Amino acid sequence: MRLSPNVQQLKPSATIAVSTRAKELAAAGRDIINLGAGEPDFDTPTFISDAAVKGIRDGATRYTPPPGLPELRKAIADGLSARAGRTVDWQGVMVTAGAKQALFNAIFTLFGPGDEVLVAAPYWTSYPALVDLARATPVAAQGDADRDFRVTPEILDGLHTDATRGLILNTPCNPTGTVYSVEELTALAEWARDRDVWLICDEIYGNIYFDDDAAVAPGLLDLHRDSLGQHVLVDGASKSYAMTGWRIGFSVTSPELTKKFSALQSQITSNAATPSQMAALAAFGDTEAAAASVRSMVSAFRRRRDLVTERFRRLLPDLPFVEPRGAFYLFFRVDGLFDDEIAGATDWCARMLEETGVALVPGAAFGDDRWVRMSYASSDEVLEEAIDRLAAAVGSGVVS
Repeated sequence: MRLSPNVQQLKPSATIAVSTRAKELAAAGRDIINLGAGEPDFDTPTFISDAAVKGIRDGATRYTPPPGLPELRKAIADGLSARAGRTVDWQGVMVTAGAKQALFNAIFTLFGPGDEVLVAAPYWTSYPALVDLARATPVAAQGDADRDFRVTPEILDGLHTDATRGLILNTPCNPTGTVYSVEELTALAEWARDRDVWLICDEIYGNIYFDDDAAVAPGLLDLHRDSLGQHVLVDGASKSYAMTGWRIGFSVTSPELTKKFSALQSQITSNAATPSQMAALAAFGDTEAAAASVRSMVSAFRRRRDLVTERFRRLLPDLPFVEPRGAFYLFFRVDGLFDDEIAGATDWCARMLEETGVALVPGAAFGDDRWVRMSYASSDEVLEEAIDRLAAAVGSGVVS
């Protein structure tokens, strides 16, 4: 089959592939614990779902402008303005069909053949794939594991060339749970500013943050305006409000660039689903109810983080991991278990799925096949059982 060069190198999402295989085994009658999915296990809060139902009954089922309902864009901008302590222009807000489309819009609009885009690694599996789709070249920028993989200007300097046009960051990070401080973000933003490099910062997990008493992880809005050059902030409703299936994301940048995003999106998906936008209007507009919902979910995720890390230290002491400060993933290292039959984390995860029924995502999906990602967006009982199975398998020699 002859395919366009646009998609010849394209592969399915590794995280979705793991989830699909787990579901196949479960359908065949296997007792499977799927810790590969990247979504909260909570139901969408009722006040959000009710808003969508009301919208449908009131006739909110037609097209909206490509960048989204003006009232939704304004609600998002108002919330960001309150956080930043300065006005965020609502006309720079673009509502998309999930944060992934916001990323696609930005990458496809800003980069093309001959351009290089630095991607902080370990990275969410779609970042380099989206850069490939734009026919630009993704360049992994991996920080030191001893610093939880946070990249520094010095690391970026070693990779920067005359072709470097972009830098993609994710904080809190999927898959590591790493969070950049305001000082670290400032240094990276100023590095990009001084080299005329576009900074794209994915903050989709920003509300799922475990440190101090801060409700939101540090992000671009916390930086001084003078530190920011050309940038695009990406966020959405999926993770914070358990709305993954509603497909609502957004980008924030200059109104001029947002017009370009809107023109592109108008030719692809037009607008995000109108009932989903009505739901998002409740999520971003009813700040009191939304804050209460987020606090409840984050409390559960923090408890699960503590449960998982404690059990790993006690039952799997030879598997080092990154201490998660946000999101809902544990990123742990397994190359100490490799042998003649297990050459990488991909092999290790495949063996674990077949032998123990625990589905995990190998680090190859994130740029490093020595590591594995486990989602702890599951009940305490499920997490305990999964780790018990892993510990039993490693201790029995099944995977060592």
